[in-house]
Amino acid sequence: MATTTYLSNPVVTVNSVALTGWCTAATVNRVVESIDTTSFGSTAREYSGGLQNNEVTMSLFLTYGASEVYATLKALVGTRTTVTLKATSAANSATNPLHTITGCYLEALPVLQTTVGEMSQIDITFTGGAYTEVVV
Repeated sequence: MATTTYLSNPVVTVNSVALTGWCTAATVNRVVESIDTTSFGSTAREYSGGLQNNEVTMSLFLTYGASEVYATLKALVGTRTTVTLKATSAANSATNPLHTITGCYLEALPVLQTTVGEMSQIDITFTGGAYTEVVV
């Protein structure tokens, strides 16, 4: 049977600032673009790995206090930064790796998104950057 992780205490940082307490969902997509290496005489397409084109998406409660969501993200729009995520606050291990995207780019930040009677929540996307995984 496959091992699954119940997420009760994940860790999320953006630009070395812990945003765990405001994050409600996160996805890391590790992508290596394909390069067509098909040559004459081939009977099927052939591909090799090219550049990484990773993506991190997050859903965050939009808060405006010092060292909170808006204060952390506003200066990062149009720049590159580092994002880290792991399933639990326990030590890095094979079952709790630290996923790091270094040099990822934040293109847009919703600065105001509200609905009467609800907590303001935004979705952001970091693109590009180099993916690494730490298990120890």
